[in-house]
Amino acid sequence: MTLVNLGQVLEPARAEGRGLAAFNVIQIEHAEAYAAAAEKVGLPVVMQISENCVRYHGSLAPIAAATLAIAAACDQPVVVHLDHAEDVGLVEDAVRLGLTSVMYDGSRLSDVANRAQTRRIVELCHAHAVSVEAELGEVGGKDGVHTPGARTDPGEAARFVADTGVDALAVAVGSSHAMTYRTALLDTDLIAALKDSVPVPLVLHGSSGVADDGLVAAVRAGMTKVNIATHLNQVFTRAMLSRLESTPTVDTRTYLGAARDAVADEAARLMRLLATA
Repeated sequence: MTLVNLGQVLEPARAEGRGLAAFNVIQIEHAEAYAAAAEKVGLPVVMQISENCVRYHGSLAPIAAATLAIAAACDQPVVVHLDHAEDVGLVEDAVRLGLTSVMYDGSRLSDVANRAQTRRIVELCHAHAVSVEAELGEVGGKDGVHTPGARTDPGEAARFVADTGVDALAVAVGSSHAMTYRTALLDTDLIAALKDSVPVPLVLHGSSGVADDGLVAAVRAGMTKVNIATHLNQVFTRAMLSRLESTPTVDTRTYLGAARDAVADEAARLMRLLATA
């Protein structure tokens, strides 16, 4: 299956009331796990590379090349997405390298500057058939900004989409980034109001802090793209440590392979959960 942009899988999911899973790539094992999960359940998946991940690797090119190659070999539709990019130059790199979607995060800018810069990003990306996700305001928990009580106003969200032309919008509805406990309570009434007001699919960030029943309720209320990172990092780390404790070894393939397999199983479960919500 060829690579697809976000709109190609997000719009059908929205029309059918399905959730689309989006998982973060940090090591190559993550991308391999998500491809295996997509093939196991027969569903599309979004593989996300964040600006923080790029900073960890030193540049986008190596991890992007590996992720794109794994995605291209997958027999299900795969979006390779640049996540939470604040650096315009990094967005340009993503387009040049062949990523099929970007999330431009101008939330630290003033409202006027965010709209203007996001519109420029949209024009650049759409010229290369690359989808654009953006964020109005800041979703809680990212580098200490905003509390989980932050909420997106439906009217402001609709105007932001009209002003920028984005293909998807991340909204604040009660979740928070980097949560290690699944205790966040989402405002499903607000999700429903945003769905009615905003003409593009909605994106839930900070989904690791939301329990399964909350994710199902969010999709039923109108959420489409669901980003999950920290939860899968926990799965990866637990499996790796468990294997090391039971089978001490210096062969990294032993414990990284166990972690990859555990993430593939959990990613498949989450994909099925969201798609059937």
